[in-house]
Amino acid sequence: MNHRAIVVIPTYNERPNIERLISAIHRAVPTMDILIVDDNSPDGTAACVRELMASDRQVALLERPRKMGLGTAYCAGFLWALERDYQVICQMDADFSHNPDDLPRLVAALDAGADLAIGSRYVSGVNVVNWPMSRLLLSYAANWYTRLVTGMPINDATGGFKAFRADLLRRIDLRAIHSNGYAFQIEMNFRAWRLGARIEEISIVFVDRTDGVSKMSRSIIYEAAWIVWKLKLLALLGKL
Repeated sequence: MNHRAIVVIPTYNERPNIERLISAIHRAVPTMDILIVDDNSPDGTAACVRELMASDRQVALLERPRKMGLGTAYCAGFLWALERDYQVICQMDADFSHNPDDLPRLVAALDAGADLAIGSRYVSGVNVVNWPMSRLLLSYAANWYTRLVTGMPINDATGGFKAFRADLLRRIDLRAIHSNGYAFQIEMNFRAWRLGARIEEISIVFVDRTDGVSKMSRSIIYEAAWIVWKLKLLALLGKL
């Protein structure tokens, strides 16, 4: 990897995971920098990261005053990275549901010509571990629904493990994006697809978190159900 790369990781109450995750990323991709975007976690996640930063120059912290949502956290992290001229910008969850060992494969897809590489749970069957059947069916149905409404040829449009070329992110108006959760992932993919980006799905195994609490809620589900129609209408009106 001959380019500057960083992984953006939003956090809210992820202190039990964050030190282990940073160590695992260093082992998987020693040259990759790490940006933690913390939404004022009550459990002291940010304080833990600041302690690590004292001896680790590859770790940075962007602190926000309150819980402001996953989508805006990613956009803030992306803008931070673009301002510092990173060429490859990855995103992942903090709970080990995304395996740091898969980061090199996502970056390799960009090296091979992709503009966006998606760590996909559904591009080669169903690769999910420890999810209850209800959650799996919800996720699978959400992706089927998204493909049907938007026409995007993406098997896993709601996944949050990705690598972007910086040039692609610069073409997306990140300050205009306010969606969260599934909706944010769908919106970023849709905007990239409408820009003609080359998108490649890389098969991963998704393992449900074992520490901490899931951030899934009904509002996240409703927002995702609505966002596909909003994006389709904006595209038809030429307003994306």
